[in-house]
Amino acid sequence: MSVRRLDPVQPESFAFSRANLSWAKGQLKKYPKGKQASAIIPLLWRAQEQHDGWLPEPAIRHVADMLGMPYIRALEVATFYTMFNLSPVGEHFVQLCGTTPCMLCGSGDLIDVCKKVIGPENTVTADGKLSWMEVECLGACVNAPMAQVNKDYYEDLTAENFEQILADLRAGKKVKPGPQNSRHASEPMGGATTLLDPSLYNGKGRSKSATSRTRKAPTAKTKSPKASATAAPKLMKTPRKAGADDLKMIAGVGPKIEGILNGLGVFHFDQVSKWKRAEVAWVDEQLKFKGRIDREDWIKQAKALAKGGEAEYVKVFGKKPR
Repeated sequence: MSVRRLDPVQPESFAFSRANLSWAKGQLKKYPKGKQASAIIPLLWRAQEQHDGWLPEPAIRHVADMLGMPYIRALEVATFYTMFNLSPVGEHFVQLCGTTPCMLCGSGDLIDVCKKVIGPENTVTADGKLSWMEVECLGACVNAPMAQVNKDYYEDLTAENFEQILADLRAGKKVKPGPQNSRHASEPMGGATTLLDPSLYNGKGRSKSATSRTRKAPTAKTKSPKASATAAPKLMKTPRKAGADDLKMIAGVGPKIEGILNGLGVFHFDQVSKWKRAEVAWVDEQLKFKGRIDREDWIKQAKALAKGGEAEYVKVFGKKPR
């Protein structure tokens, strides 16, 4: 493993805040007498959170004193685990995955963005807002390339949207974590392809008896659950003279979904904004992405875009549409 050393510039002292001290004492009560040293990792982690995201040497000694541990043992833990930052980090600390799946999907371009926007690895920008380092796998390979900023994951990144994320964070804007394209969580690109039947999630798949392991076959008196009523919304053969709206401005609508919607006869924000429950269910069936319209609140987004375009969207959601 790499050599990890304490930062040459250290504060004179460290002490837990009143709230963190109370929390730490609560942690110690979880362990049998004489085993309090087992709490060292959560206590060091809390000390790091209190001290602007990095762990100074006085904090390590402070935790060791609380746990009755020799300083060297506490230092061994702090320098072994890379989750502990031994030098100052930016307000927004970027951990960029450079392991094989992310590298094959373009993390090299993201490294270039970090060097361009932030500077060399393990340095903090002059305004104290950003710092970065390359790390090993963060466990989101299916959404590669990705990065962790503080406690949030940002996935399906490109050089362009990653640079915008860094700019927005630096400016104090809210940035939505997770996939930065049209996918939901870790579903396949283009939407889910399995488990699409809504009856799987309506709670009617089990008998009233929780212990019953059999299910009666439908009879004349026992009908299968009916699917939700659906009705096609008002559709258009062609867009209006001014041209179709850019439906991709709705979060959750990518090029593929926009093409499907246009093929159905949906070209404008105001069409989406007027969908009723039965119409949402109908569109869901056509898209085969059950629940996406509600999950990502297409109707609210469309209402804002239909009312005042990007300016109204920013007013409602506090950020620009994609």
